[in-house]
Amino acid sequence: MAEIAETKAAFRAPPPWTDVGVHGMSPEGTHDEASRFNFLASLNQHIATSVFPGNRLAYEKRVKPAFVKTNARPPENRQEVRKAMVHDQFYQFWSSLRRSYMEMRQENGRSMVLRQADSLIERAKKLNDGAPTLELDPSVAMPRYVTAVDIHCMPGGYHSEIKADDVTAAANYDTGIFATTGGLLGKYNDGGGRALAAWLDRNAPDFRPRKVLDLGTGLGHNIVPLGKKFPEAEVWAIDTAAPMLRYGHARAKSLNVGNVHFVQMDAEHMRFADNEFDLVLTAQFWHETSIKALRTIMKEIHRVLKPGGLTLSLEQPPYHGMDPYDAFIRDWDSHNNNEPFWTTLHDMNMVEEMAQAGFAKDEIFETSFPAVIETDYAGEHKMDKGKDFGRGAGWYGFGAWKR
Repeated sequence: MAEIAETKAAFRAPPPWTDVGVHGMSPEGTHDEASRFNFLASLNQHIATSVFPGNRLAYEKRVKPAFVKTNARPPENRQEVRKAMVHDQFYQFWSSLRRSYMEMRQENGRSMVLRQADSLIERAKKLNDGAPTLELDPSVAMPRYVTAVDIHCMPGGYHSEIKADDVTAAANYDTGIFATTGGLLGKYNDGGGRALAAWLDRNAPDFRPRKVLDLGTGLGHNIVPLGKKFPEAEVWAIDTAAPMLRYGHARAKSLNVGNVHFVQMDAEHMRFADNEFDLVLTAQFWHETSIKALRTIMKEIHRVLKPGGLTLSLEQPPYHGMDPYDAFIRDWDSHNNNEPFWTTLHDMNMVEEMAQAGFAKDEIFETSFPAVIETDYAGEHKMDKGKDFGRGAGWYGFGAWKR
């Protein structure tokens, strides 16, 4: 009985979906839709904490010994681990569960949003009407790296529109990410932005940018905390996907953040002048960008950044120096969750990439971004760190000051 009580005390369920922060664009969930999200969040936690450890056991007890017996050495990289592990039945079981969870999460969010698509569109129109801080440009060509796949199994990806003035792609993403992360990004799903703001507090407390740029902003989860941090700054948030920008602008306005300009623009071809921004940010952007585009965008960042300015990126950790098994596990999304650029990005040396873009090597740095969650929210719902392969509340980072 004591063991059962100890297990119950150690278990902490994810926060209920109804704890999500409400704003002017929040989709409304029925009892059943909320219950499905609660089930899915608990299922995801169960898969990540209870089922997942069996993969390491399968690797150490079966897969690795068989590989050594055949090759007279252990696997040397994640590719060799993957070729061996994909035939293991336990790994297949866990991987199937995880993919099924991803699809169910999308199904629940999408059905919820489509049911109220017209009302969401009308809400966005009322909040956006006549605002100079929302600029859409239908002539912006959608990059192939955006259109080629439905990123992380979201039907239609970020950019697709099913009707005029559509916002459903953004609403679906906003609706489901709280369940997907078990609330680890905070009630407004803005943990990345909070982590960037906290990094600036720790490492550049006197830095007061007058003009800020966020690339690949999506619906603005991570730029809103920066807009709040620097209320006197002129903040620009660009993306190629109009549904994200319509929803994101309306969301920010409903949260009383009015200094963020949401603009439809391709980061490879920015219209901004040379040396225009004091601070250029990205948050979880590079792993959804092609390598060719990444190198072009890096040069654009260097071009638009002022001398003395800072660029800062929050991302997933690179694979160099990582144990082959750990790299293999982190690479799951690339093969199973429609993240085709995830695997190549994590092999890249971002310090070298920034140097090639024009930044001085002695001004480039690598860093980390610990999680920041609202103190009135974290409490008993905090989950163990590191259970979701870097998707949890803590990230790798890199950046540079421009001379």
